[in-house]
Amino acid sequence: MPLLDQSLHRTEIRRLLSRLGIAYQQSGVAHEEWTERPSGEALPVLSPADGAELATVLLGAEEDYDDAVYLAQRVWPAWRDLPAPRRGLILREIADALRSSLDDLAALVALESGKILAEAKGEVQEMIDVADFAVGLSRQLYGLTMPSERPGHRIMEQWHPLGVIGCITAFNFPVAVWSWNAFLAAVCGNCVVWKPSEKTPLSAIAVHKICEPILARHGFRGVFTLVCGGGSVVGERMTADRRLPLISATGSSPIGRRIAEIVGGRLGRSLLELGGNNAAIVMADADPKLAVPALLFGAIGTAGQRCTTIRRILVQRSVADDYREYLLRAWEKVRIGHPLEPRSLCGPLINQAAVRNMRQALATIREQGGQVLFGGDAVELDYEGKPLLGGCYARPALVASPPDMPLLKEEIFAPVVHLVEFDDLDEAIAINNNVPQGLSSAIFTESLRAAELFLSPRGSDCGIANVNIGTSGAEIGGAFGGEKDTGGGRESGTDSWKAYMRRQTATINYSKSLPLAQGIQFDL
Repeated sequence: MPLLDQSLHRTEIRRLLSRLGIAYQQSGVAHEEWTERPSGEALPVLSPADGAELATVLLGAEEDYDDAVYLAQRVWPAWRDLPAPRRGLILREIADALRSSLDDLAALVALESGKILAEAKGEVQEMIDVADFAVGLSRQLYGLTMPSERPGHRIMEQWHPLGVIGCITAFNFPVAVWSWNAFLAAVCGNCVVWKPSEKTPLSAIAVHKICEPILARHGFRGVFTLVCGGGSVVGERMTADRRLPLISATGSSPIGRRIAEIVGGRLGRSLLELGGNNAAIVMADADPKLAVPALLFGAIGTAGQRCTTIRRILVQRSVADDYREYLLRAWEKVRIGHPLEPRSLCGPLINQAAVRNMRQALATIREQGGQVLFGGDAVELDYEGKPLLGGCYARPALVASPPDMPLLKEEIFAPVVHLVEFDDLDEAIAINNNVPQGLSSAIFTESLRAAELFLSPRGSDCGIANVNIGTSGAEIGGAFGGEKDTGGGRESGTDSWKAYMRRQTATINYSKSLPLAQGIQFDL
């Protein structure tokens, strides 16, 4: 239930929230919400763009979470029994509604998360694309038919929905990652309870304001439910809840490990998208016109706060000096500014704590033998000399690091990228793989042999491996996820829908005899 403090906000912000269905009264008290009086505390939502308070959200407590699960459980049998193609038609309506709200929702995502408007629009477009993907998927939830060794028998494998699943998302993709899970899970016949990040609850509320009227009109209110609450309250309750057979969670590796332990302890399933420590390998034969822009976006997109952000640029030694100059020139041209300013290429970090963590990481890099070549300082004026408020802006840093630096194994969730030199491809692959994380990776080369080796079993050990493109910006058609400390989950494309289903093998005997498998004789 958002509360709007009118003394702190421009009329444009109030109008934006109202257009997205987040209504308020003159007294500042929200109305027309799902829960009349949430039991949790009031949480101010601050924009990292200027430090302004966008709204205050009343958080849910355990009893509010239980109400959300109960609502989802109550509607699930009817949603499960609705034919999948008809579920797909409802998701088509949701896709159209998201199209109509794209600009407003993107503006809210930019204000709340700090990512530049172009990226925020891309995130909302990704939701639309996933919804369209789910519509097509509604007629392709295929099983298998297998020959039986017994005469007059047929074996088939089919898939059934799990029930009510839990989805925990992070601030850096406040709406898109939910859609990966929710739209695919829903078209498979599941309901979804969503706990968004406490840093970006307004974007989640706006999405539910778009989806809920459509589901309610068809008699399926509760297929998607939302609980804005703290991780120590709602998150812990959700992961331990046996009513939720699957928990999908996005976040850091330590948080994911904690979730996996709790969910595993009750023999539930977890789908984890955790940290990344992604490397891009630049071979001597790479095309700089292709590599440099890709490296720049991969390193500074979302101010370095993507799980797929390039953290390490591995450059073949013979061209290392050239690429150091290429990259320095590119980094110097980055326009840092307000995320709604169309010319901005890099917005703020999510909060001042993130800026402090970035500075601490740079200090550690220096202690461990690295050299800061560019950036890392706070930015108070944008590229046109206008003041940048909020204290969350920092210049993306380019660092020269030795390959044995301990910090190379850790994910710095900020725009800090290491330059590491190597001699040959085998060494580069070894450096690429020598980290606990295994999400995304890339190689830039004109050599077919090098590209194929990178993609071979001897190559990258990551869930994503790209050739001549960066580590970020995955399309929704391919399953997204990584290995090792990244959690092993797969979301969005190809057959990732199976994560939200239970597999059932069925054998049908249409003969008049009862032969047993493996030729076992059991006659009375």
